[in-house]
Amino acid sequence: MDGTGESRREIQVVCGVIVDGEGRCLMCRRPDGKHLGGLWEFPGGKVDEGEMPDVALVRELEEELGIRVGVGERLGDVRWDYGSVVVRLMPFFCKTLSGNPLPLEHSEVRWGTLAEARELEWAPADVPILEELALREFAT
Repeated sequence: MDGTGESRREIQVVCGVIVDGEGRCLMCRRPDGKHLGGLWEFPGGKVDEGEMPDVALVRELEEELGIRVGVGERLGDVRWDYGSVVVRLMPFFCKTLSGNPLPLEHSEVRWGTLAEARELEWAPADVPILEELALREFAT
């Protein structure tokens, strides 16, 4: 329950840190008019009831970007309170197996280094993932 006595739901969300052969990661810009519109994020989406997180990530990335990925190591989960909803974000390293990322549900997709990513404005729940990548000295 929150301070108003209302119970807020927690949603399970997965995202992929997709790395290319040059050590760059894929960054996606949320479309204007949607929650957190215009902010950057790692692509992914909600986990359906009874669905395993890695399976949800493969499904979501195919729907959002038109690519097939292999799911690798799981990074640290992020729990973020957006006020009306609490998100549990489960990030995974991924590698593209087939296809080229298309902005099917984003306004823009781009590859970039961690230094380039830091120049963008990110959705709050994704910022701790960037911090974890920096600690791992990933793609500087």
